[in-house]
Amino acid sequence: MAIGKTPSRGLFVAIAVAVFALLLLSWWLATRSGSVPAIFMPTLDGVWHRMVSLAQDGTLWSDIRSSLYRISVAFLISSVMAIVIGMLAGCYGFFKAVTEPLVDFVRYMPVVAFVPLTILWTGTDDVQKFLIIWIGTFFQQVLMVIDTVKRVPADFVGLGRTLGMPDRNILFKIVLPSALPGIWDALRISLGWAWTWLVLAELVASTSGLGYRIVVSQRFFQTDTIIGYILLLGLLGLITDQLMRAAERVLFRYNARRK
Repeated sequence: MAIGKTPSRGLFVAIAVAVFALLLLSWWLATRSGSVPAIFMPTLDGVWHRMVSLAQDGTLWSDIRSSLYRISVAFLISSVMAIVIGMLAGCYGFFKAVTEPLVDFVRYMPVVAFVPLTILWTGTDDVQKFLIIWIGTFFQQVLMVIDTVKRVPADFVGLGRTLGMPDRNILFKIVLPSALPGIWDALRISLGWAWTWLVLAELVASTSGLGYRIVVSQRFFQTDTIIGYILLLGLLGLITDQLMRAAERVLFRYNARRK
């Protein structure tokens, strides 16, 4: 409980598990008496049995595959574009002048407002889902990449010029390796937004996916399915976040601040 101090790895995990256990216990205690109607808050075991049933008939796995495919493709496209454009804008004033004002303008537009437009432009297939996720993540990612590149110490670039390195080599051998850990952090954060926009895209004009199943369940007052899928989305988000954290420790061992 001191500023700047962190618990050991084992204690950290124990505290995290205890928090989740406390939340589940509170849920169980609140619903075990039946005083809260199941249509508003189903029991813990009711949600579990419902999710098991959906898994056994294949519905759950089909929805997960559809959603993972959409978020993987859209997030990959958005991230690659953001890294390329953000690197150029962070290094060159011309590209910054071209990119930053436009990005600042577009990123304040609500993504929800683009849903009817994207349906009009592309229909209701996966391309529309890709576009919504891209709109919701790309413009935020670009700004974070630009900010990360700008934080690369000027001395590093100066050293490259002293050694007579051309701009291309400075960009790929000095700026990019120095900025990549920060860029990876930005991508990990924006992945959480991508999950949000995925659900938004699937809530409207979709025939598969986790968001679609939530809408269908709402129509039939299947609260257990709704809560189960919301918890599943949180679990999938947590898993992808931890995978990115693990990859970060492997990919950026050279970064001193990770030690």
